Amino acid sequence: MNIKHLEHLLALADTGSFSRAAEKMFITQSALSRSIQSLEDDLGGKVLDRIGKRNELTPLGLDVVSRARHIVRDASELRHSAKLLKEGGSGAISVGLGSGPAALLMVPLMCTAASQPGMRVAVTQGPVELQIQQLRSRQIDAMVVDMHRVIPSADLNIESLVELKAGFVVRDKHPLAGKKSVSLSEVVRFPVACIPLSDEVARLLVDQYGLQANPSEMVALRSDDINGLLATVEQTDAIYLGVIAAARDRLKDGSLVELPLKPRLQATARFAYVTLAGRTEAPAMVYFRQFLRAHLNE
Repeated sequence: MNIKHLEHLLALADTGSFSRAAEKMFITQSALSRSIQSLEDDLGGKVLDRIGKRNELTPLGLDVVSRARHIVRDASELRHSAKLLKEGGSGAISVGLGSGPAALLMVPLMCTAASQPGMRVAVTQGPVELQIQQLRSRQIDAMVVDMHRVIPSADLNIESLVELKAGFVVRDKHPLAGKKSVSLSEVVRFPVACIPLSDEVARLLVDQYGLQANPSEMVALRSDDINGLLATVEQTDAIYLGVIAAARDRLKDGSLVELPLKPRLQATARFAYVTLAGRTEAPAMVYFRQFLRAHLNE
């Protein structure tokens, strides 16, 4: 028995078809059939019942598949660890960033990498569900995303990083700028711009401000690109809703101002650091954790 035989059985269990499993593993169906036969010979029993065009796992097969998932994962981690040792701690960082973290981290991370000889950075963005797939397939080493959007799973380490204030922001010459107090009724007279919000945040908004705060009705401009939203707010009467820290530089130079909403918005942005459970951390990711602590703040 070898790891490849187990990988072939897992592919067959996942796809339910010799043709699809062979395609997934980039081998011929006859080679896959020989591999399964070799596994059965080693185990001394059948792992598959071939019923017409259907393939069903036997009780032995079900047990082997359950154990094989752990064995194959551990073997993958051994190869990963050996690769890291061979590279001698090269500065390779491969991460997925959610909308909020990207607005806060992308530029400083790239600038830091550009000034560090030998450091390589690869950043992916997109839906959290897609990034989790990339994490599980080892295309990225970690994710920094909105904690509300991550569904807990046994194969994921989900570490809370920071909780940042959210609010409403406008350009300095906006009709509402300069007011001592602003109500949500005044806010919704203008286009509200924000990233797609989780159901949890949507419920919090409605609980605090009523149905007028329902994002499906209130939000007119929706995008994952926070910097694009802020640039739009800077040039129009649109109002940004989101993590205030993303507008930090523009608030500092006075081109944007935070609205003094009454009652004050209770929603916050909670960011999480997500990795695969049991996976060896790349040396450069230790530095990345330090980078996060330095840059994820108000």
